[in-house]
Amino acid sequence: MNARRAVVIGGGPAGLLAAAALAPAVAEVVVLDHDELPEAPAHRRGVPQSRHAHLLMPGGMAVMEELLPGADLRGRLVAAGARETALSSDLLALAPTGWFRRWRHRTFVTMTASRPLLEWGVRRAVLDTNPRVTVRRARVSGLRGSARRVTGVRLAGADGGPPEDLDADWVVDASGRGTRLLPWLDVLGVHGIRERHVDSGLANATRVYRVPPGAPDWPMTLVQADPWSGRPGRSGMIVPIEDGRWMVSLGGMRGSEPPKDPDAFLAYALNLPSPLVGRLIEAAEPLGGVHVSRSTSNSRRYLEDARLWPERLVAIGDAAATFNPIYGQGMSAAALGARALAQAVRQHGIEAPGLARRVQRTVARAARGAWTAAVSTDVLYPGVEGGRPTLGDRLAAAYSRRLNHAATGSYTAACALWDVTTLRTPPARLFHPDALLHALTGSPLPALSGPPLTAAERDFLSGLKPWV
Repeated sequence: MNARRAVVIGGGPAGLLAAAALAPAVAEVVVLDHDELPEAPAHRRGVPQSRHAHLLMPGGMAVMEELLPGADLRGRLVAAGARETALSSDLLALAPTGWFRRWRHRTFVTMTASRPLLEWGVRRAVLDTNPRVTVRRARVSGLRGSARRVTGVRLAGADGGPPEDLDADWVVDASGRGTRLLPWLDVLGVHGIRERHVDSGLANATRVYRVPPGAPDWPMTLVQADPWSGRPGRSGMIVPIEDGRWMVSLGGMRGSEPPKDPDAFLAYALNLPSPLVGRLIEAAEPLGGVHVSRSTSNSRRYLEDARLWPERLVAIGDAAATFNPIYGQGMSAAALGARALAQAVRQHGIEAPGLARRVQRTVARAARGAWTAAVSTDVLYPGVEGGRPTLGDRLAAAYSRRLNHAATGSYTAACALWDVTTLRTPPARLFHPDALLHALTGSPLPALSGPPLTAAERDFLSGLKPWV
């Protein structure tokens, strides 16, 4: 073990998983974050999406468990109250093409919990199983080194004191949407990195409710936005989380943003393509106000194409590419980037020349599927900034619509969609022969006239009364 220290900028899931990826190859990993990371699940200022719904997709969970052998991440989260939702059987989903059926197969198990609980679970799993990883509160103000090699980071002085230099043999930027990586690289002499931003104008409005009596196991409920209508998309979802609560998130693209006013929030939910979300929360006790966020654009920095890239520097997670959070893929995509780092270090050794560039290119490939899915959908909405649908986007949209229609009545077609949306497989899965056949032939079953409820769920819904 020749390398002495690795520094990771950012203490969210992306940074902690990167720390776990590097820990076997260095003497110590120091994770830096400008927030004081809480001992128990709690919101923190540095995570603007913290109060909105989060899903840990099966693809992301599988990668995290691979990076954290022996940590029992799934068990930790479930023990703390996280819920396991099988998309195949435990989901009420209305797509623009109709209601999805619920199948007997319990597959594509997704973890639902508040963002603070998910983040806390990953943090404890990393720190409890990796004694070489430590966390320190500090604000990084720049990189040290040159365009050829990064040698550490510069920390802003605490309480107005002088800055501090922290030497490092490796640096990972996992600082999220607010990354300052490109200005830092400019100082080192690395210029001209291309960026792309695609912003649908999505606003998220979220409120937490107590689960009503009689509905402790009510399934996750989703009314999807319609990217094919030519109108601003509107969506709503009920996500069961820990402590007997529902996290209810409404999403609206530019021109149809959900409101912060509680009465208007309910009215917006009741006026979605199905009033189901609104009817359910009308009977539930609200636990606090409505939180609104507009930090939702897709942003990509094409670091892998840089003419010159410093040795010993890698960016992963939102520092490399961010996605519209409505698709729920950010955390899982970050895990894929951390796995790319772990595999490269294990295969080539941490001091191999050119390793940082090799990893950065692999990180880009790992994020490409989530980026393509998010952007090719967002550009279809009116008023989008940063892109217009190409002929390829329109052809992909037409195919996606046919496959979504088939998936409302075909488990095989639904599995193809879930394989990709949960990041278990690349987007090419949508063009395998079984998916192509179903896209061409359509749904083998007639459309459902309403949500596929069990008898108990139907009885509960029929007896709903407003909370007040």
